[in-house]
Amino acid sequence: MPALVLLGAQWGDEGKGKATDLLGGSVDYVVRYQGGNNAGHTVVVGDQKYALHLLPSGILSPTCVPVIGNGVVVDPSVLLSELSGLNERGVDTSKLLISGNAHIITPYNVTVDKVTERFLGKRKIGTTGRGIGPTYADKINRVGIRVQDLYDESILTQKVEASLGAKNQMLTKLYNRRAIATEQVVEELLGYAEKLAPYVADTVLVLNQALEENKVVLFEGGQGTLLDIDHGTYPFVTSSNPTAGGACTGSGVGPTKISRVIGILKAYTTRVGAGPFPTELFDEDGAALRRIGGERGVTTGRDRRCGWFDAVIARYATRVNGLTDFFLTKLDVLTGWEQIPVCVAYEIDGKRVEELPYSQTDFHHAKPIYETLPGWSEDITKAKSFADLPKNAQNYVKALEEMSGAPISAIGVGPGRDETIEINSFL
Repeated sequence: MPALVLLGAQWGDEGKGKATDLLGGSVDYVVRYQGGNNAGHTVVVGDQKYALHLLPSGILSPTCVPVIGNGVVVDPSVLLSELSGLNERGVDTSKLLISGNAHIITPYNVTVDKVTERFLGKRKIGTTGRGIGPTYADKINRVGIRVQDLYDESILTQKVEASLGAKNQMLTKLYNRRAIATEQVVEELLGYAEKLAPYVADTVLVLNQALEENKVVLFEGGQGTLLDIDHGTYPFVTSSNPTAGGACTGSGVGPTKISRVIGILKAYTTRVGAGPFPTELFDEDGAALRRIGGERGVTTGRDRRCGWFDAVIARYATRVNGLTDFFLTKLDVLTGWEQIPVCVAYEIDGKRVEELPYSQTDFHHAKPIYETLPGWSEDITKAKSFADLPKNAQNYVKALEEMSGAPISAIGVGPGRDETIEINSFL
């Protein structure tokens, strides 16, 4: 049975939660492999809407095991609050597994994130201020706190003390902030240990054994391809690898065990935070996409920047992820436009460029070259098959598929769990 990776093929917010939840009833494990509570998923089940920030979307499926992998950074207070909120709504969260190797977002990571972003002023990256970047920096600098450290007070104290040595110098001398006491941090972190203990596991072993037993494992990325620390629009990126390679390092499952890589594409393009965005709209069309699509960040509450579909970044996502399929979401949002522009290439310094430029400078100067496709006015939210879509909607999907370089195997025609057209099965 397959191991599948499901990831964002744009700048995030493409509707991964809906896609993951759709597959959740058919898979045995759903794994978050990177990021933290800077990623948000909205999942609609019946008349209930769930906003998930750190938990895998599969936690809403009663038949699968949700897993937080070693590549995720975990804020214990956020995680426990999210679990409590779901329990109050009758969702069983007891199957959750958390890797003992996942890193902890400490209170000082959050403080450092906020003060450094404020200090950057006009050069700010647009982080969520939740301590994600500083936690990954601690991980790379080998002064990070892992989940397993909560169960050895001596090791925890030594690690917090070592990490705060340099940070307190920075906070007091550069940012004119108060020093943070080691004892205070250790006491707070130890307070989470007992509550998290039932969930902590050797998830690398669990997942590999599951695959050996022919179980289906779905790896769920947060953010999106263009926010990848290595392959995104650096420096306006996240601190981890949402691309397909991150699924392996963030879970401990080897690449030879992955059979399909599914990219989630919105039928237009959005982005949150700073950074280049060639197709961004500043007119009534952009405002309409934002309003009709409900484009507000699940985690941050920030309005998303909106623009027309960008086939250049879709092709790029296909290449760097080795995508086998696309899941196209929010096609219904485009209903009502007589003509729909699609970016097929860029103009950079007077030259036509059909692939994503590797140079940051060139991408900042990229201007979209559009082809216009005829729109449709019919309501498509009740469509159950591709043939049910208006002819122009069908043509739009076919054009995006041809431009993007991988087959579109499913189409979202509304926010509900059942408002999806399945063209080719993912399993």
